[in-house]
Amino acid sequence: MAFKQINNMSSVKKIGARSIAVWTALIFIMSCTNLDEEVKDQVERDKFGVSQGQLNTLIGPLYGGLGDYWNRFELLNCVTDEELAPTRGGDWGEPEWRFMQEHTWPTNFYAFDNLWSWIYSNIAKINEKITNPGFASPEVQAELRTLRAFYHYLALDNFGNVIIATTIGSDKSGQRTRKEVYDFVEKELLESLPNLSTDVRSKYGRMSKYVAHMILAKLYLNAQVYTGQPQWEKAIEQCNAIIDSQKFTISSDFLSTFSVNNEDAPEIILSTPYDKSKRTGFYAQIAGLHYLHQFTYDLGSAPWNGYCTTAEFYDSFETGDQRRAMWLTGQIYSSSGEALKDDGVPAILTKEIPAFKMDAGPKARLAGYRSVKYQVEKGATFDMSNDFVIYRISDVYLMRGEANFRLGKTPAALADINAVRTKRGVAAFTTLTDANILAERGREMAWELHRRQDLIRFDKFTAAWTFKPVSQKYRELYPIPMNQIALNPLLKQNSGY
Repeated sequence: MAFKQINNMSSVKKIGARSIAVWTALIFIMSCTNLDEEVKDQVERDKFGVSQGQLNTLIGPLYGGLGDYWNRFELLNCVTDEELAPTRGGDWGEPEWRFMQEHTWPTNFYAFDNLWSWIYSNIAKINEKITNPGFASPEVQAELRTLRAFYHYLALDNFGNVIIATTIGSDKSGQRTRKEVYDFVEKELLESLPNLSTDVRSKYGRMSKYVAHMILAKLYLNAQVYTGQPQWEKAIEQCNAIIDSQKFTISSDFLSTFSVNNEDAPEIILSTPYDKSKRTGFYAQIAGLHYLHQFTYDLGSAPWNGYCTTAEFYDSFETGDQRRAMWLTGQIYSSSGEALKDDGVPAILTKEIPAFKMDAGPKARLAGYRSVKYQVEKGATFDMSNDFVIYRISDVYLMRGEANFRLGKTPAALADINAVRTKRGVAAFTTLTDANILAERGREMAWELHRRQDLIRFDKFTAAWTFKPVSQKYRELYPIPMNQIALNPLLKQNSGY
């Protein structure tokens, strides 16, 4: 806004007189007013947190970071055989999509720094608050120690030798061996278990007893990778605790677990709640669908036509497997049923992707089947309201089945894995091999961000697949981010980088 210039002295005098009058009035009012604050309600710091509402106020923000779980691993899932983002003309031409798929990523890649920073910033927030007197109860301490252990578990899984941070500022200390971090996570969870809640509804999206059992089950299932010592029996024990609780059941409707309103899904052990207007940040449909799918689902903006799956991964799904419905295939239609065209060509998604880098045109834009595992909300603008599922009961059965198989207990292993397969409408296995267990995990857990860990455990992460040559063993760990080493000279780079 422009201010009109004052050009004559009389105007200045008038304004000055008014200003003096205003200030005189203010001084008079202030001199007649008692400015001592009258406190209507006050809670001393060492007494705050007694009520559940006060506790929620304190704890709630510490879970805010968990909502970024999907975002931190979204791009990193392209290191697996289940997901890729090929270059389509001028779209998705940045080098990271290719070097992630080929396992040739540079040491200073920003996604590793983002992951490390996210993990340790959340740990730091917990360490800052965990000594608050309001958190003194054994139940709250157990919950926060479990949440902190979860982040340490992610660090050891992705980076190997990492920092154990339990006090303010300790996230800038030196590294510990992977075995030491493993032992720390195990100890924190085992000591917290007795005081964790079994109420899965009130603890939805938070650390409950069963989430702790799940993290331990994952820890033990991958113990041979982490420490060189298998712990199959311990993995089974943790899986038993979840299954025997009867708090969770395998759904007969596979995709219902990933629906728009999936907070009551009976499979979910841990999820990160999203809402398209209140808690945003989950946009899986925008990242992967073809541009024309905007008209299929009446979306408020065009999708980015990025993520898809390879033909070989899609072909691992048997005919009749209800999980196959997680893939969009064939002709793209509008919401009114009109068969759409891409630049005059029938818009038909193709299973085959001719090359990782394709020339511009309909053939490139339509290459690759797209995931709709998470239901696409019609009319959505950008963000989705589906809660992202981190842990669920079907995974528990598959883990227990795998652990029993490793111990030579084939009948028990078959019972667990077939408990999942039968619900998915496919014939039960009669024999088990490494290959069909890994393939079954791929079909059930596709695009849930478990694939990298599974491939490493089955010694297939460095194998060749579509658009990926054989890679080097050291790639099973991500590099310690260069930015973090610059900030903390105590950090040492992982071998090979």
